[in-house]
Amino acid sequence: MSSSPAPQPVMDLSDWLLLLLLSLLWGASFFFGKIAVAEWPPLAVVLARVGMAAIALLLVVRLSGLSMRVGGRMWLAFFGMGLLNNLIPFGLIFWGQTQIASGLASIINATTPLFGVVVAHLFAPDEKAGGLKLAGVGAGIVGVAILMGPDAVHGVSGALLPQLACLAAALSYGFAALFGRRFRGMPPLVSAAGQVSATTLMTIPLVIFFHPPWLLPVPSTKVALSLVGLALLSTALAYVIFFRIMRRAGGTNVTLVTFLIPVSAILLGSVFLGEALLARHFWGMAAIAAGLALIDGRLFRMARARPA
Repeated sequence: MSSSPAPQPVMDLSDWLLLLLLSLLWGASFFFGKIAVAEWPPLAVVLARVGMAAIALLLVVRLSGLSMRVGGRMWLAFFGMGLLNNLIPFGLIFWGQTQIASGLASIINATTPLFGVVVAHLFAPDEKAGGLKLAGVGAGIVGVAILMGPDAVHGVSGALLPQLACLAAALSYGFAALFGRRFRGMPPLVSAAGQVSATTLMTIPLVIFFHPPWLLPVPSTKVALSLVGLALLSTALAYVIFFRIMRRAGGTNVTLVTFLIPVSAILLGSVFLGEALLARHFWGMAAIAAGLALIDGRLFRMARARPA
Protein backbone atom coordinates (compact mmCIF):
# COMPACT_ATOMS: atom_id res chain seq x y z
CA MET A 1 0.00 0.00 0.00
CA SER A 2 1.46 3.38 -1.03
CA SER A 3 1.62 6.16 1.50
CA SER A 4 0.51 9.72 0.72
CA PRO A 5 3.20 12.39 0.57
CA ALA A 6 3.85 14.28 3.76
CA PRO A 7 2.22 17.72 3.83
CA GLN A 8 4.46 20.75 3.48
CA PRO A 9 5.07 22.63 6.75
CA VAL A 10 2.94 25.75 7.16
CA MET A 11 4.76 29.06 7.54
CA ASP A 12 3.63 31.28 10.39
CA LEU A 13 4.09 35.05 10.68
CA SER A 14 7.61 34.77 12.14
CA ASP A 15 8.69 32.54 9.25
CA TRP A 16 7.38 35.04 6.71
CA LEU A 17 9.18 37.89 8.48
CA LEU A 18 12.41 35.89 8.43
CA LEU A 19 11.87 35.15 4.73
CA LEU A 20 11.46 38.87 4.00
CA LEU A 21 14.62 39.62 6.01
CA LEU A 22 16.53 36.93 4.09
CA SER A 23 15.41 38.36 0.75
CA LEU A 24 16.61 41.80 1.86
CA LEU A 25 20.00 40.42 2.94
CA TRP A 26 20.54 38.49 -0.29
CA GLY A 27 19.13 41.32 -2.38
CA ALA A 28 21.55 43.66 -0.62
CA SER A 29 24.47 41.46 -1.72
CA PHE A 30 24.01 42.80 -5.26
CA PHE A 31 23.93 46.35 -3.89
CA PHE A 32 27.04 45.84 -1.75
CA GLY A 33 28.81 44.05 -4.61
CA LYS A 34 28.12 46.87 -7.07
CA ILE A 35 29.74 49.35 -4.70
CA ALA A 36 32.72 47.10 -3.91
CA VAL A 37 33.70 46.28 -7.53
CA ALA A 38 33.98 49.99 -8.26
CA GLU A 39 37.32 49.98 -6.42
CA TRP A 40 38.38 46.33 -6.02
CA PRO A 41 38.63 43.54 -8.62
CA PRO A 42 35.91 40.85 -8.41
CA LEU A 43 38.22 38.11 -7.07
CA ALA A 44 39.40 40.33 -4.23
CA VAL A 45 35.76 41.10 -3.37
CA VAL A 46 35.03 37.36 -3.32
CA LEU A 47 37.91 36.75 -0.92
CA ALA A 48 36.80 39.53 1.41
CA ARG A 49 33.25 38.17 1.39
CA VAL A 50 34.00 34.52 2.08
CA GLY A 51 37.00 35.19 4.33
CA MET A 52 35.17 37.34 6.84
CA ALA A 53 32.07 35.13 6.59
CA ALA A 54 34.20 32.05 7.33
CA ILE A 55 35.63 33.64 10.47
CA ALA A 56 32.16 34.61 11.66
CA LEU A 57 30.59 31.21 10.92
CA LEU A 58 33.46 29.27 12.48
CA LEU A 59 32.99 31.36 15.61
CA VAL A 60 29.25 30.57 15.62
CA VAL A 61 30.02 26.87 15.16
CA ARG A 62 32.39 26.97 18.12
CA LEU A 63 29.90 28.82 20.32
CA SER A 64 27.20 26.32 19.33
CA GLY A 65 29.30 23.44 20.62
CA LEU A 66 29.63 21.87 17.16
CA SER A 67 32.84 20.53 15.61
CA MET A 68 34.48 20.94 12.21
CA ARG A 69 36.23 17.54 12.55
CA VAL A 70 34.29 15.81 9.80
CA GLY A 71 37.03 13.84 8.03
CA GLY A 72 39.09 14.31 4.89
CA ARG A 73 36.42 13.06 2.48
CA MET A 74 33.89 15.58 3.75
CA TRP A 75 36.41 18.39 3.51
CA LEU A 76 36.93 17.46 -0.15
CA ALA A 77 33.17 17.79 -0.52
CA PHE A 78 33.36 21.22 1.13
CA PHE A 79 35.87 22.28 -1.54
CA GLY A 80 33.55 21.02 -4.28
CA MET A 81 30.59 22.86 -2.78
CA GLY A 82 32.65 25.99 -2.22
CA LEU A 83 33.65 25.97 -5.88
CA LEU A 84 30.10 25.53 -7.21
CA ASN A 85 28.20 27.53 -4.62
CA ASN A 86 30.62 30.38 -3.89
CA LEU A 87 33.79 30.85 -5.91
CA ILE A 88 32.38 30.44 -9.44
CA PRO A 89 29.02 32.24 -8.98
CA PHE A 90 30.33 35.03 -6.74
CA GLY A 91 33.19 35.73 -9.15
CA LEU A 92 30.94 35.73 -12.22
CA ILE A 93 28.26 37.90 -10.63
CA PHE A 94 30.75 40.44 -9.30
CA TRP A 95 32.45 40.59 -12.72
CA GLY A 96 29.07 41.02 -14.39
CA GLN A 97 28.24 43.85 -12.02
CA THR A 98 31.24 45.80 -13.24
CA GLN A 99 29.18 46.40 -16.41
CA ILE A 100 25.48 45.90 -15.64
CA ALA A 101 23.07 47.16 -12.98
CA SER A 102 22.77 45.28 -9.71
CA GLY A 103 19.00 44.94 -10.22
CA LEU A 104 19.48 43.26 -13.59
CA ALA A 105 22.07 40.89 -12.12
CA SER A 106 19.59 39.89 -9.41
CA ILE A 107 16.84 39.26 -11.98
CA ILE A 108 19.13 36.95 -13.95
CA ASN A 109 20.10 35.22 -10.71
CA ALA A 110 16.41 34.44 -10.16
CA THR A 111 16.76 31.79 -12.90
CA THR A 112 18.63 29.58 -10.41
CA PRO A 113 15.62 27.31 -9.64
CA LEU A 114 15.10 26.82 -13.38
CA PHE A 115 18.62 25.50 -13.73
CA GLY A 116 18.11 23.44 -10.58
CA VAL A 117 15.19 21.64 -12.23
CA VAL A 118 17.15 20.98 -15.43
CA VAL A 119 20.25 19.72 -13.60
CA ALA A 120 18.17 17.46 -11.33
CA HIS A 121 16.21 16.12 -14.32
CA LEU A 122 19.42 15.25 -16.18
CA PHE A 123 21.56 13.92 -13.34
CA ALA A 124 19.23 12.83 -10.51
CA PRO A 125 17.22 9.68 -11.34
CA ASP A 126 14.74 10.38 -8.53
CA GLU A 127 13.93 13.95 -9.62
CA LYS A 128 12.64 13.75 -13.17
CA ALA A 129 10.68 16.85 -14.12
CA GLY A 130 6.97 16.53 -14.85
CA GLY A 131 4.78 18.59 -17.16
CA LEU A 132 4.42 21.62 -14.87
CA LYS A 133 8.14 21.83 -14.17
CA LEU A 134 9.06 21.52 -17.85
CA ALA A 135 6.51 24.25 -18.66
CA GLY A 136 8.12 26.36 -15.95
CA VAL A 137 11.57 25.88 -17.48
CA GLY A 138 10.13 26.91 -20.87
CA ALA A 139 8.65 30.07 -19.38
CA GLY A 140 11.97 30.81 -17.71
CA ILE A 141 13.84 30.45 -21.00
CA VAL A 142 11.42 32.92 -22.58
CA GLY A 143 12.09 35.29 -19.69
CA VAL A 144 15.85 35.02 -20.16
CA ALA A 145 15.45 35.70 -23.90
CA ILE A 146 13.45 38.83 -23.10
CA LEU A 147 16.11 39.94 -20.62
CA MET A 148 18.91 39.51 -23.14
CA GLY A 149 16.97 41.45 -25.75
CA PRO A 150 18.45 42.45 -29.12
CA ASP A 151 22.03 41.86 -27.91
CA ALA A 152 21.51 38.10 -28.13
CA VAL A 153 20.46 38.42 -31.79
CA HIS A 154 23.00 40.98 -32.98
CA GLY A 155 25.99 39.14 -31.59
CA VAL A 156 28.20 39.34 -28.52
CA SER A 157 28.36 42.88 -27.18
CA GLY A 158 29.45 44.64 -24.05
CA ALA A 159 25.98 44.21 -22.55
CA LEU A 160 25.56 40.54 -23.39
CA LEU A 161 28.75 39.09 -21.90
CA PRO A 162 28.11 40.22 -18.29
CA GLN A 163 24.52 38.95 -18.55
CA LEU A 164 25.82 35.58 -19.75
CA ALA A 165 28.26 35.58 -16.81
CA CYS A 166 25.37 36.03 -14.36
CA LEU A 167 23.45 33.30 -16.19
CA ALA A 168 26.45 30.96 -15.85
CA ALA A 169 26.50 31.79 -12.12
CA ALA A 170 22.88 30.67 -11.85
CA LEU A 171 23.81 27.42 -13.64
CA SER A 172 26.61 26.88 -11.13
CA TYR A 173 24.11 27.34 -8.29
CA GLY A 174 21.94 24.71 -9.98
CA PHE A 175 24.77 22.18 -9.87
CA ALA A 176 25.54 23.22 -6.28
CA ALA A 177 21.97 22.34 -5.26
CA LEU A 178 22.47 18.81 -6.59
CA PHE A 179 25.98 18.47 -5.12
CA GLY A 180 24.76 19.73 -1.74
CA ARG A 181 22.64 16.61 -1.21
CA ARG A 182 25.62 14.92 0.40
CA PHE A 183 25.41 17.32 3.35
CA ARG A 184 21.86 16.35 4.36
CA GLY A 185 22.94 14.49 7.49
CA MET A 186 25.29 17.24 8.67
CA PRO A 187 24.43 20.19 10.93
CA PRO A 188 23.66 23.09 8.56
CA LEU A 189 26.02 25.49 10.34
CA VAL A 190 28.91 23.06 9.86
CA SER A 191 28.10 22.75 6.15
CA ALA A 192 27.96 26.52 5.75
CA ALA A 193 31.18 27.14 7.68
CA GLY A 194 32.95 24.34 5.82
CA GLN A 195 32.11 25.55 2.34
CA VAL A 196 32.99 29.22 2.93
CA SER A 197 36.22 28.17 4.66
CA ALA A 198 37.12 25.96 1.69
CA THR A 199 36.25 28.79 -0.69
CA THR A 200 38.55 31.10 1.24
CA LEU A 201 41.45 28.65 0.94
CA MET A 202 40.85 28.32 -2.83
CA THR A 203 40.56 32.06 -3.41
CA ILE A 204 43.66 33.17 -1.51
CA PRO A 205 46.22 31.88 -4.08
CA LEU A 206 44.12 33.25 -6.97
CA VAL A 207 44.06 36.72 -5.45
CA ILE A 208 47.79 36.61 -4.66
CA PHE A 209 48.56 35.61 -8.27
CA PHE A 210 46.18 37.93 -10.12
CA HIS A 211 45.68 40.81 -7.68
CA PRO A 212 48.42 40.87 -5.00
CA PRO A 213 46.79 42.30 -1.87
CA TRP A 214 49.74 44.62 -1.22
CA LEU A 215 49.01 46.31 -4.57
CA LEU A 216 45.28 46.75 -3.99
CA PRO A 217 44.14 50.30 -3.20
CA VAL A 218 43.04 51.03 0.33
CA PRO A 219 39.24 50.82 0.12
CA SER A 220 37.20 53.91 0.75
CA THR A 221 34.86 53.96 3.72
CA LYS A 222 31.79 53.05 1.64
CA VAL A 223 33.61 50.14 -0.03
CA ALA A 224 34.96 48.86 3.31
CA LEU A 225 31.45 48.99 4.78
CA SER A 226 30.09 47.22 1.69
CA LEU A 227 32.64 44.41 2.08
CA VAL A 228 31.69 43.99 5.74
CA GLY A 229 28.01 44.01 4.76
CA LEU A 230 28.64 41.36 2.09
CA ALA A 231 30.46 39.08 4.51
CA LEU A 232 28.59 39.46 7.78
CA LEU A 233 25.07 40.34 6.61
CA SER A 234 24.62 38.87 3.12
CA THR A 235 26.65 35.70 3.79
CA ALA A 236 27.13 34.74 7.46
CA LEU A 237 23.84 36.07 8.89
CA ALA A 238 21.92 35.10 5.74
CA TYR A 239 23.13 31.50 6.06
CA VAL A 240 21.96 31.33 9.68
CA ILE A 241 18.51 32.68 8.76
CA PHE A 242 18.29 30.41 5.71
CA PHE A 243 18.94 27.27 7.73
CA ARG A 244 16.54 28.41 10.45
CA ILE A 245 13.71 28.81 7.92
CA MET A 246 14.57 25.50 6.28
CA ARG A 247 14.48 23.71 9.63
CA ARG A 248 11.13 25.28 10.60
CA ALA A 249 9.28 25.51 7.28
CA GLY A 250 11.02 23.09 4.91
CA GLY A 251 13.11 23.45 1.78
CA THR A 252 10.20 24.09 -0.58
CA ASN A 253 8.95 27.08 1.38
CA VAL A 254 12.37 28.67 1.73
CA THR A 255 12.76 28.75 -2.08
CA LEU A 256 10.06 31.43 -2.12
CA VAL A 257 12.86 33.85 -1.31
CA THR A 258 13.84 33.66 -4.99
CA PHE A 259 10.75 35.68 -5.89
CA LEU A 260 11.66 38.44 -3.42
CA ILE A 261 15.41 38.96 -3.91
CA PRO A 262 15.16 40.98 -7.17
CA VAL A 263 12.62 43.31 -5.56
CA SER A 264 14.97 44.42 -2.79
CA ALA A 265 17.99 44.50 -5.14
CA ILE A 266 16.15 46.68 -7.67
CA LEU A 267 14.86 49.06 -4.99
CA LEU A 268 18.31 49.45 -3.38
CA GLY A 269 19.99 49.98 -6.76
CA SER A 270 17.37 52.50 -7.85
CA VAL A 271 17.28 54.53 -4.63
CA PHE A 272 20.99 54.57 -3.71
CA LEU A 273 22.82 53.96 -7.00
CA GLY A 274 20.49 55.69 -9.43
CA GLU A 275 20.15 52.55 -11.57
CA ALA A 276 17.40 52.39 -14.17
CA LEU A 277 16.01 49.20 -15.70
CA LEU A 278 14.33 48.89 -19.09
CA ALA A 279 10.73 47.78 -19.51
CA ARG A 280 11.89 44.47 -21.04
CA HIS A 281 13.78 43.67 -17.84
CA PHE A 282 10.51 43.74 -15.89
CA TRP A 283 8.74 41.69 -18.58
CA GLY A 284 11.57 39.18 -18.40
CA MET A 285 11.26 39.05 -14.61
CA ALA A 286 7.51 38.44 -14.96
CA ALA A 287 8.15 35.48 -17.28
CA ILE A 288 10.77 34.05 -14.93
CA ALA A 289 8.36 34.47 -11.98
CA ALA A 290 5.69 32.62 -13.94
CA GLY A 291 8.18 29.84 -14.61
CA LEU A 292 9.06 29.61 -10.92
CA ALA A 293 5.35 29.46 -10.02
CA LEU A 294 4.90 26.57 -12.45
CA ILE A 295 7.90 24.75 -11.00
CA ASP A 296 6.71 25.31 -7.43
CA GLY A 297 3.19 24.18 -8.34
CA ARG A 298 1.52 25.16 -5.07
CA LEU A 299 -0.76 27.77 -6.70
CA PHE A 300 -2.11 25.13 -9.06
CA ARG A 301 -2.54 22.60 -6.26
CA MET A 302 -4.45 25.22 -4.25
CA ALA A 303 -6.66 25.97 -7.26
CA ARG A 304 -7.48 22.27 -7.73
CA ALA A 305 -8.16 21.83 -4.02
CA ARG A 306 -10.56 24.78 -3.83
CA PRO A 307 -14.16 23.56 -3.44
CA ALA A 308 -16.57 24.31 -6.26
